[in-house]
Amino acid sequence: MTPARKKRLFLISLMVAGVAVGVGLALKSLDENIMFFFTPTEVRAGKAPGNKLFRMGGMVVNGSVSRPGDGLTVQFDLTDNERQVTVKYAGILPDLFREGQGIIANGKLNGDGEFVAQEVLAKHDENYMPPELAGMHKKDEAEQ
Repeated sequence: MTPARKKRLFLISLMVAGVAVGVGLALKSLDENIMFFFTPTEVRAGKAPGNKLFRMGGMVVNGSVSRPGDGLTVQFDLTDNERQVTVKYAGILPDLFREGQGIIANGKLNGDGEFVAQEVLAKHDENYMPPELAGMHKKDEAEQ
């Protein structure tokens, strides 16, 4: 093999190794940052990971919201109309949070099978419109 071919083969091998390392790092990063969504029924069935963050969504059960002790700690049940999971959250709840409302919570399961949320997101209905646009929409209807 000539020196030019050896040099070319070395450079190609180096590029392939660099691409392989880059793909490996990208896949590792994706694996660490992906957050799967589960329903309360799937969580109760044991399909949710016990040691990784995941999202759980459903409706807040009427009459289940309680504030044990002082502070910002809230406990409530979440259902998908089949099974229920108890959610514990320490923090400020969103303004749209209420019983009977759909929410999505990010967190992990603890040893007791309770979901410890790190973040709670309240969902609004598909008819939601920001107040500024709603006012403009009413003006347009009145002009017609």
